Amino acid sequence: MQSSTPVAGARDVHDARTAADVPRASEGAHEVPRAYAAPEAHARQISARLDRLPPSAPVWLLIGALALGGWFEIYDMFLTAYIGPGLVKAGIFTKTTASLFDLGGLGAFVAALFLGLFIGTIGVAFIADRLGRRRVFVGALLCYTFAAVMMSLQDAPGWIVFWRVIAGVGVGAELVTIDAYVSEFVPARLRGRAFAFVQAIQYTSIPTIAFLSWQLVPIAPFGQDGWRWVVWIGCSGAVFVWLIRLGLPESPRWLIQHGRVAEAEAIVARLEKRIERATGKPLPVARVEPVKNVAHATVSAENDSPWNARYRRRTIMLLVFNFFQSIGYYGFASWVPTLLAEKGVTLTHSLWYSFLIAIASPLGPLLSMLIADRVERKWLIVGASAAMAVLGIVFAQQREPMLLVAMGLLMTLAGNCMTFSYRTYQAELFPTRMRARAIGLVYSASRISAMLSGFLIGFFLRHLGVPGVFALIAGSMFVVMLTIGLFGPRSRGLSLEQISG
Repeated sequence: MQSSTPVAGARDVHDARTAADVPRASEGAHEVPRAYAAPEAHARQISARLDRLPPSAPVWLLIGALALGGWFEIYDMFLTAYIGPGLVKAGIFTKTTASLFDLGGLGAFVAALFLGLFIGTIGVAFIADRLGRRRVFVGALLCYTFAAVMMSLQDAPGWIVFWRVIAGVGVGAELVTIDAYVSEFVPARLRGRAFAFVQAIQYTSIPTIAFLSWQLVPIAPFGQDGWRWVVWIGCSGAVFVWLIRLGLPESPRWLIQHGRVAEAEAIVARLEKRIERATGKPLPVARVEPVKNVAHATVSAENDSPWNARYRRRTIMLLVFNFFQSIGYYGFASWVPTLLAEKGVTLTHSLWYSFLIAIASPLGPLLSMLIADRVERKWLIVGASAAMAVLGIVFAQQREPMLLVAMGLLMTLAGNCMTFSYRTYQAELFPTRMRARAIGLVYSASRISAMLSGFLIGFFLRHLGVPGVFALIAGSMFVVMLTIGLFGPRSRGLSLEQISG
């Protein structure tokens, strides 16, 4: 590979350096070596420079911009729960499912999103490994915004289901790309807190949509059903976020993998300069770990698949995990107003209680920032899953409104702690060259089970009631605990290259 040149603003370096050389703080932490021994050396150099960045304002602003980019994806995902009662009220769908694949039941609307998410994660997300994180990150918004608008104009269940599937394709590709994007930009010691912060910002969309649904779904402003207004408000805001996304840089790790060394170094150098100006002091020395097994690195690059011998066990473990975690998480999150209504709560009150429960959505990740990088990731997932199983069983036994809200709040806190932890975890377990593809593959299992859960929850609700629904959720969380607890590798505090190399 042709050697790279210094980025604009970096002092000229007259001596060529080997792959093991690193810039010294006294010489300018943003200096770029002119020569490297191999492509792997560029990746290790960039990784070392990113991993030694302090948790400063420029780093958090970048993380915040990425999080804001995903705000409307989460908004769109949780439309399912909060406009569902409005679709039933309008006579478009029925509340329960008469048969397992009844397209006239609300379960079909729930399943439609997850069918789209499945297509987006496994069939589209791999494009982010080919074209870059930024292009998919920017383009997917247009897909699901258009589809959401088209869905909001329909009256027939079949067409609503169709456009919900198309919206899910865009959302699925976007969520996979965001996870890869964040993991590749954030220093190793900050990764858990960064994902918690990203989710905290993204999940403010849940109380927002819950509040809008509480206010709008029971009424029909200007003669239009309230659920349509909830969709339109989300689409209008998404246009402004799309403009913000255009200014985001590409992932330096992805650029290195595709031979675009000068661009990667320019992005990192600009970030380093901003951090030095913000902190008023030079950055610490970037320590590059030596390659321990060059032959293995070559084999991995040639056998570029999540199914190769090195990654197969991780892939299977995460496929099983994702299949069952989504039954537990979305079995509750996508059905909160409906489950409350089944317990005798009126439409208006069920949406009000759902809004109170939704407030916990951003609070969970914010509170988790206190422990995100102090507790091993796999044990956070196991603990949160256990809490969801227990709290779900308790929720099913309650009829007092305040106890229902309290149990719902706690279950939401546990669910969101599990979610940010596994998003961090599975992004860490695969190398940059296949990260989006691998995340999309393992995520796809959760989309299949979530799609099926839309019909399953409706079926269980009809025949076994709320206790039967939560027995299904608790059983799924038990499988999650065993899968991650027994087979999940350690990842806390390690660089991406140490975990997945």
